[in-house]
Amino acid sequence: MKKMIALFMAAGLILCILPTGLYAAPKDSGQDSPAATEEAGSQTDDKADGALPGDNIVRTKHQVEIQGKSISYTAETGTMVLKSGGVSCEMFYAAYTRDDVEDTDDRPLTFAFNGGPGSSCFYIQFGCLGPRKVELDETGTAMSLPAKIIDNENSILDMTDLVFIDPVGTGYSRAINEDEQNEFYGYDNDIRSVGDFIRQYVDRHKRWGSKKYIAGESYGTTRAVGLCNYLSDKYGIYVNGLMLVSTANDFNALISVGGNETAYALIIPTYAADAWYHGKVSKEYKDMELEDYLDEVRSFVEEEYVPALFMGKRITGDKKEEIAKKLSGYIGISEEFCLKKNLRISLDDFSKELLSDKKLRVGRLDGRITGPVTEGSLESGASDPSSISTDLAFVNAYLKYVTEELGYETDTPFIPISLDVNAVWSFADDSGLIAQEDIVYNSMSDNPFLKVWVLCSYYDGATPFYAAEWAYNHVFLNEEIEKNLSFTYYPSGHMFYVDKASFDKFRKDAEKWYK
Repeated sequence: MKKMIALFMAAGLILCILPTGLYAAPKDSGQDSPAATEEAGSQTDDKADGALPGDNIVRTKHQVEIQGKSISYTAETGTMVLKSGGVSCEMFYAAYTRDDVEDTDDRPLTFAFNGGPGSSCFYIQFGCLGPRKVELDETGTAMSLPAKIIDNENSILDMTDLVFIDPVGTGYSRAINEDEQNEFYGYDNDIRSVGDFIRQYVDRHKRWGSKKYIAGESYGTTRAVGLCNYLSDKYGIYVNGLMLVSTANDFNALISVGGNETAYALIIPTYAADAWYHGKVSKEYKDMELEDYLDEVRSFVEEEYVPALFMGKRITGDKKEEIAKKLSGYIGISEEFCLKKNLRISLDDFSKELLSDKKLRVGRLDGRITGPVTEGSLESGASDPSSISTDLAFVNAYLKYVTEELGYETDTPFIPISLDVNAVWSFADDSGLIAQEDIVYNSMSDNPFLKVWVLCSYYDGATPFYAAEWAYNHVFLNEEIEKNLSFTYYPSGHMFYVDKASFDKFRKDAEKWYK
């Protein structure tokens, strides 16, 4: 399971009504500027006689420029106390609601989070969907350290209110009793606690009449699909849309264990995209458009590569050499290396081999990004150049934003990404690795209003686009419901939004989808 830690880092209902005295409605504050003054709501922390602490919530007023228009909004930030599965927690969230809306029934509400498991929501909040963001150059690299905070012109706040959620063990979210922290970890427990939060938020803010959307990134897409099923079964909350960024909805497509070799095949088109970008493919492919090239690679995988893997050691020497030669031409790795690895190229092998002649390795989260070869392995996550470049920009700027602009105060340490949480997670259940095709099928078939949007990136080695295609090609929807499923591709990495061209395209795509 340790190998899974690096694979999914970004970089994802039991009725509970708390006594009304434990929730103090936050007070509005005045507005001085986009970074408004603030006033805290309930901030009690009395655990005497087994009593739960109170909520710690603050509201602030702001304005943001989105697509050339000034939007006034209220930010509500802090920890909400809830009980889930018999254990209690303080769940941190940041909610943004547009001020000029008279009837919230006409206003969509989108809940969003990252993955990991073990990641705070700050990436998708502060890099993609929220009203403020970290300043990056066009390639997603920090322009200064600490990075500057700017208006997010591509935020979707003009189209939908937003609630960003930190699952327990990430960000500022914690179990009330430290020895019960592990009760929130794992597929079912995680979905239950986040689902309980969503129900409680909707109830307290009187948003039952709003259309409801869920946006998840990476493992957050696993959580999103599970929540869709969980909310409908436990609370009758039927979701209008799932926005699935860099999907992980069938772990058989992502993890090669035992006799499961599917993941070796499904990552080949991503290797091919990386090789094409770095000019390492055979000369007959170098002048092809990327999409046309990947169509050819898909055909090779389906018609030749998968049957070769299926044969195992029964494959003949001539056939093995034939496949190795073609594979080499597509992914830029030497034929000798492909043969040495029995045609099965791990992500770590590929990352080190593609540009080994230049003593560089390519990124796992974004294969376009390179870094010098260092000790260690991508399987530890420690030497992924695309991860390091992103983290440089985000963490300090986000903490400045939360504490200064949003005015949230706490002595609890912020945990951006927790390897401790990830290490205790299980990606399997009694039937094997988590696979959600049946959940997607049932959710979409039962709810004809549910729209599912899968967002993929060509250079993402953590959650390959072809693995997402494979998973959803095994969701056998009828023709009418199939129209509610859509795919969008970006020439970017795991977090497509750090690439400006892809982010600008996303904004236009999101406008169409929400309409």
